[in-house]
Amino acid sequence: MSEELNCGSGGGADDLRGLRIASIFVILVGSSCGALFPVLAKRTSWLRVPTAVFDFAKYFGSGVIIATAFIHLLGPALEELESPCLAAAWSDYPYALAFCLLSALMIFIVEVIAFRWGSRKLAKLGVYYDTHGHKVGSHAAHGPEGDFEQPAPDTTTHSKGESSTDIEKQPSWTIDDSALAQIVGVAILEFGVTLHSLLIGLTLAVSPEFKVLFVVLVFHQTFEGLGIGSRLAFMRLPEGYNWVPIAGAVLYGLTTPLGIAVGLGVRDTYNPGSTTASIVSGVLDALSAGILMYTGFVELLAHEFLFNKEMMNGSNGKLIYALTCMLLGTGLMALLGRWA
Repeated sequence: MSEELNCGSGGGADDLRGLRIASIFVILVGSSCGALFPVLAKRTSWLRVPTAVFDFAKYFGSGVIIATAFIHLLGPALEELESPCLAAAWSDYPYALAFCLLSALMIFIVEVIAFRWGSRKLAKLGVYYDTHGHKVGSHAAHGPEGDFEQPAPDTTTHSKGESSTDIEKQPSWTIDDSALAQIVGVAILEFGVTLHSLLIGLTLAVSPEFKVLFVVLVFHQTFEGLGIGSRLAFMRLPEGYNWVPIAGAVLYGLTTPLGIAVGLGVRDTYNPGSTTASIVSGVLDALSAGILMYTGFVELLAHEFLFNKEMMNGSNGKLIYALTCMLLGTGLMALLGRWA
C-alpha cells in the first residue's frame, strides 16, 4: 500500500524524456497563441477580426475560467488535502473548501476597501461613478462600461482665465486611476490562473501518465489562454499602459512551460503524491479556485450580463448567443477535467 501511494520524497516518472522536453515548446506555443491572439487582433489594423469573434471569445472565456475554478482547481484541491498520505487531522475538516472561501472573501474585502477609498478620492475632485460598479474603476476584470460622471461645471464660479473646457479637462488624471483599477483586477485573475498553470506544468513533467495528460493540457492551456486573452484584449487603457495586456498574455504563456522545466529539473526528488507536495498544491489550488470563482461570477458574469444594460435591454437572440458561448466554454473545460 505504501509503495503504491509513494508518500515519500522519491522522484516521479523518468521515461519519455525527449517528449517531455518537447512538451515545453508545444505548450508554450499553444498557450501563448491562445492568450496573445485576442490581444494582438484587437490592437492591430492588419489582423482584422470580426466583432462577433471577439464576443465569442469573451463569453467563451468566462465559461472557461469558471469551469477551471471548480473542475481543475477545487476538485484536485479536495483530493490532495484528503490524500491518504496526509495526517488524519486533514480529513477531519474540509480544508480545501475553507481555503477557497477564505481567498474569495479576501478578494472581496480588498475590492470593497479599494472601492471606498477610490470613491472618496474622486469625490473630493468632483468626479463620480455609480455604486453598482458599471463605471470606470470597478469593472476591473474586463474594462469599464462607461466614463466618469462629472457634475456640470458652474460657469459663474470660473476664474477670469478659465473656460468651461478647461474645467472639464481638469480631472484628466482619472484615466490613470481607471487603468490602475483594471490592471489590479486582471492581475488578481491572472494570479489565480498562473498558479494553477505552474502546478500542472510541474505535474506533467513527472507524471507516469504523461501521454494522455500532455494531449489534454495542450487543449486545456489553449482554451484557458483564450479566456485570459479575451479579458486582456478588452482592457481600455491609455497609450502608456498598452504594454500591460501583452505582458499579461506573455506571462500566462510562460508559466506552464516554466513549471515543466522546473519539474524536469527536480524529477529525481519531486513526487507530486508526497505529503509535502499534496499539502502545498492542495492549498494553492484551493486559494486559486476562490480567486477564479469570485472573478468569474462577480467580475465577469454579473457585469457581463446582469449589470450590462446593453445585454439586459438587448434582443433575446443576443442574450441566448452570449449564454450559449459561455456554456460552451464551461462545458468543454469541464469535459477536459475527465482526463486532467
